[in-house]
Amino acid sequence: MGKEIINVAFAGNPNCGKTTLFNAYTGARLKVANWPGVTVEKKEGAFKFHEFQYKLVDLPGIYSLTCYSTEEILSRQYLLEDEVDVVVDVADASNLERNLYLTLQLIELGKPVVLALNMMDIVEERGMELDIHRLPEMLGVPVIPVSARKRTGLEVLMHAVAHHQGKHNNELLEHHHDMIAAQSVHRHNHHKEFAMVYSDDIEDKIDDLEERLLAAYPEVTNPRWHAIKMLEKDPEVMKNYSIQTDDIVDKSYEHEIINQKYDFIEEVIDEVLMNRTKKEENTEKIDQWMTHPVWGMPIFFGIMALVFLLTFVVGDWIAGGFEMVISAISGAIYNGMMGLRLSPFLISLVCDGIITGVGGILTFLPNIFMLFLALAFLEDSGYMSRVAYVMDGLMEKMGLSGRAFIPMLLGFGCTVPAIMSARTLEDTRDRLRTIMVTPFMSCSARLPIYVLFSKMFFGRYAMVAAFSMYVIGLFVAIAIALIYSRVVKRKEEKNCLLIELPEYKTPNARTIIIYVWEKIKDYLTKAGTTIFVGSVLLWVIMNFGPSGMVSDISASFAAGIGKFLVPVLAPAGLGLWQIGVALISGVAAKELVVSSCSVLFAMNINSDMGLEAFHHTLNTMGFGTLNAYALMVFCLLYVPCMATIATIHKETASWKWTIGMVIMQILVAWGIAVLIFQIGSMFMGG
Repeated sequence: MGKEIINVAFAGNPNCGKTTLFNAYTGARLKVANWPGVTVEKKEGAFKFHEFQYKLVDLPGIYSLTCYSTEEILSRQYLLEDEVDVVVDVADASNLERNLYLTLQLIELGKPVVLALNMMDIVEERGMELDIHRLPEMLGVPVIPVSARKRTGLEVLMHAVAHHQGKHNNELLEHHHDMIAAQSVHRHNHHKEFAMVYSDDIEDKIDDLEERLLAAYPEVTNPRWHAIKMLEKDPEVMKNYSIQTDDIVDKSYEHEIINQKYDFIEEVIDEVLMNRTKKEENTEKIDQWMTHPVWGMPIFFGIMALVFLLTFVVGDWIAGGFEMVISAISGAIYNGMMGLRLSPFLISLVCDGIITGVGGILTFLPNIFMLFLALAFLEDSGYMSRVAYVMDGLMEKMGLSGRAFIPMLLGFGCTVPAIMSARTLEDTRDRLRTIMVTPFMSCSARLPIYVLFSKMFFGRYAMVAAFSMYVIGLFVAIAIALIYSRVVKRKEEKNCLLIELPEYKTPNARTIIIYVWEKIKDYLTKAGTTIFVGSVLLWVIMNFGPSGMVSDISASFAAGIGKFLVPVLAPAGLGLWQIGVALISGVAAKELVVSSCSVLFAMNINSDMGLEAFHHTLNTMGFGTLNAYALMVFCLLYVPCMATIATIHKETASWKWTIGMVIMQILVAWGIAVLIFQIGSMFMGG
């Protein structure tokens, strides 16, 4: 009789469709957190099927259980825990040869394994056929064909999980190695017991190590896996299980074990996969252009330009109706409070502080939605991996691998997970250098600033002005990395990029919806917390001064702070004290720059009429198109938000590095904004 609660671990290679399958079961009912003390993301979800309650954990995408990366270390530690009842190995059926290496390692762990063959629709599209009956016989584990995109095979997979819990992996095993087994000199018939059987010499060593291991540590539940790891001289296993091995393990047998695994995989593929020589013609044809050494980079910039065209054109079209709703709600609240004869103090706090601040940010929600939708589409289609490949040459000149461009790409969404993802880089100097340049990538929190000022000052060229921020951020990051690589010399060695280029596929609507909803939810949460608190605090320092509550804003604390910054910001064309205060508020969250401007200038930016009034007010104060562009550039490059600063400190474990980065970004932002404004003023006649 099985457990009523089944703990299931989802394991698999990157880009195998594991997360899509996981989302198909859990939907929005998932919990995302980091592993304790480590910034590698884990996802948990739960659901009920028939009489069982399933607890699912989506492990990071890995290629093996050898501890080369943080993801592999964490996945292996979790799988070794007694808590895991069944491991669902999600494999890309269209790339079965590559995926089976992890499968064999998971089977050797001793935990019950169910192999979920995902992307079977791609196998059919290529004209290939898989013998689903022979494959479980050769591996000794249940094999269930599924399609995460089409949501087929999901119930069958969980049915297999429920029935396979607590069972051995070799119950289906039928190797057909009778002649080899007859010639074997092993003390028992390994071919009847294990899917992966090594050479006689290695198997004898495994048997000897198992005996010694069990004699010293009888509680070990998977002695064969530990013995294999000892033959590979795995440092963690050797440290945790101290037994005499010198007379058995005369060298590391890792290379031999890997080769023999791949020999067996080749045997499996030859027997179960038909028509395997058929080319992935569509992907290859597309990649002739997408990964072209000359045209690949211009195509990338063209695609990003299209993304921002959609962000502005479609986003603004949706925003039109959105603004009307926000204005109607704002007016209704104001009229209601007036009708209740509430104090002017409270009405001002709610309407001029909270609604103006938070409502100003919500106005840009359609633009944010379109940006995340486009990025989700590109990611799920398989294009994002190509960008890292295309940028490899340029990144190498910066002293980095093309893999470092992946965190930079993630920075277009949010800088916090982008900096966290730098952990995938093996070299410490590469990680630090990537962390240093990633904040220059324009995150989505800055988009409301670009939208607001480009719409007011650049008219039909608003999209071009906003898109230029992303290009400037990228080129500044490249320049900073180049300067750093010249100042801090490193060993002359080529950074080889090893990255999988997955098949192009039609993006999965459910995956995209979940991705976009999670990002929008984060945005709304920020609007309801950080921006709400920031708007209230801003209203307080605007309405109070050294003498108490003031009616003249120029006598407030806010004016005092802003006027102190005016001499510093004036050379960059940002000599209005309100701008100085807005920039300070942006340290908490970049969206606060917009809501602060709305509150500080007492302008309702939730409508076209409000934007025109705001534009006119700024013009009368001497703040024109060039000032607006300098402000956008300054907001792009200056100190990141508090969450990013905290993440940088956590990742580098150094306040010195963190503070140095903050100071460097402020100086870079000020210097470039000054250059733009001063040179632009010369050409525009002062």
